[in-house]
Amino acid sequence: MKTALSIAGSDSSGGAGIQADLKTMTMNGVYAMSAVTALTAQNTTGVTAILNVPAEFLAKQIDAVFEDIRPDAVKIGMVSSAELIETIAKRLCAHHAVNIVVDPVMIATSGARLIDPAAVSALKEKLLPIARVVTPNIPEAEVLSGMKIETKQDMETASKQICAQYRCAVLCKGGHSLNDANDLLCTPDGTLRWFEGKRIDNPNTHGTGCTLSSAIAANLAKGAPLDEAIRRAKEYLSGALADMLDLGHGSGPMNHAYLLSCNE
Repeated sequence: MKTALSIAGSDSSGGAGIQADLKTMTMNGVYAMSAVTALTAQNTTGVTAILNVPAEFLAKQIDAVFEDIRPDAVKIGMVSSAELIETIAKRLCAHHAVNIVVDPVMIATSGARLIDPAAVSALKEKLLPIARVVTPNIPEAEVLSGMKIETKQDMETASKQICAQYRCAVLCKGGHSLNDANDLLCTPDGTLRWFEGKRIDNPNTHGTGCTLSSAIAANLAKGAPLDEAIRRAKEYLSGALADMLDLGHGSGPMNHAYLLSCNE
């Protein structure tokens, strides 16, 4: 069995973060492992507290995984401090990690800011250059590119800029009232590919970014080419959203186990 490691924060409500990553990786056919960057007190209505783990302890988690069950892919999600980002980059480089997927989590679906502004520079300098692909949404792509994104052409320009600067592939996700559910992949050789999607009328979108990036990592772990890993991930995400799970009083989670429900 192929394996994947999630390095991210814990979501006490189970819809995003480590919990969503483990569910997604399992449903996409790989053995899922975790290194927790932070504990959060959150639910579908928002985040009320964040407690970062000590950098030394995060390093020990990563080392423990690589020294015993080596991951075939690594997904990095919420990391809210520069020190933790630097620790992750250092340990992944030491272990020669492959198939690194970076979801540059900066703002939760609820609108809560999840990353220390000082950590953005560390993210750019330390993590993006070692990533195989980074998966920003529109606001995150604006931060990474330093430009406003309002049109399809802007998405292409920003993606090319991020790709050229950090030499990693970029999957710029649509949404946020732009380009419906269409995502754009830009690879270091300058190739652009659009992945068209159908917007699903479901207000419960908690953890969509975590889920997509984890599904990409899982499929990369299984040996799929990047474009095929993205196609499969989008198909899985669409299915989880279309199941119309409705939990909580805010932006609720999707049904990561919808494929099991279909087999009942």
